Amino acid sequence: MDRLVFEDRAYILSQDYGGGGRGIIASRVLQSFGVTTKAVTTSGGKNGQLFEKLLGKAGFPFEVVRIANEIRTNLTITDKQGLTAKLNEVGPELTGQEAAAVMEAVVRQLPDAEWLMLCGSLPPGVPKHFYNELIQAARKHKVQTLLDADGEDLRHGVEAKPTVVSPNQQEAERLLNRALITRAHFREAVTRIRELGAESVLLSLGSRGVVAVNENQMVEAVPPRIDVLSPIGAGDTLAAAFLWAFSRKKDFPDAVRWGVAAGTASAALPGMEFATLEQTKEMYRQVELRLIR
Repeated sequence: MDRLVFEDRAYILSQDYGGGGRGIIASRVLQSFGVTTKAVTTSGGKNGQLFEKLLGKAGFPFEVVRIANEIRTNLTITDKQGLTAKLNEVGPELTGQEAAAVMEAVVRQLPDAEWLMLCGSLPPGVPKHFYNELIQAARKHKVQTLLDADGEDLRHGVEAKPTVVSPNQQEAERLLNRALITRAHFREAVTRIRELGAESVLLSLGSRGVVAVNENQMVEAVPPRIDVLSPIGAGDTLAAAFLWAFSRKKDFPDAVRWGVAAGTASAALPGMEFATLEQTKEMYRQVELRLIR
């Protein structure tokens, strides 16, 4: 939009459709960084036909579990100043059989996987312990896990002791049932979330960067000031780049720095564009890393 306002006229400058979802965005980023991924997703209805067509152009392998109901469309509106409104449909309800098919499709990938990323909200009809069960299944195959969820899905998932959880500020506030305002609050929050079961925590704070903790270290990674064009997928890019760096044997603080670099570089791009490895490398040099302990 030219501007994001209420009770006044605004104009659409451009519009685009993209095959989205947190896991889809993470797959696109990881694939562009040279990592082989396999995305597992649901699809249904006319929206599903368009979704699968768009994914077919994305350049990474995926497996579709088809469902009876129409998949949702999410609308993100961004203006020239970087202000954003996100309007998400609730999404289709899955039957017990459909949810079981998704579970089976994911578990089938585990013997050949190093990491499992569990991304986004669970649709209506899916048991709240769904992510918890997948994390336990991954552990049996010695697969590390990254959980990026919200609400009860996040709460139950953390109890299964994932390798990494990556909430944003609002998701962390809902998990802990308290407002997070100061740096001291953020540091206390990652410690408390880790005490709930996660081995490592990445707390994403948008333009303020990330506060992260594992068993040995707590760090802050602060990005440079940028002109935000679109925040779509910045958090997903952050999580994907962290995983890429960590799996390449980068130490924990450096992997956090890479994640912040990728998320920041993506926020400076329009629409459904996400940072390349070269753009991330350029931003990496500008991210300040602070060791807290």
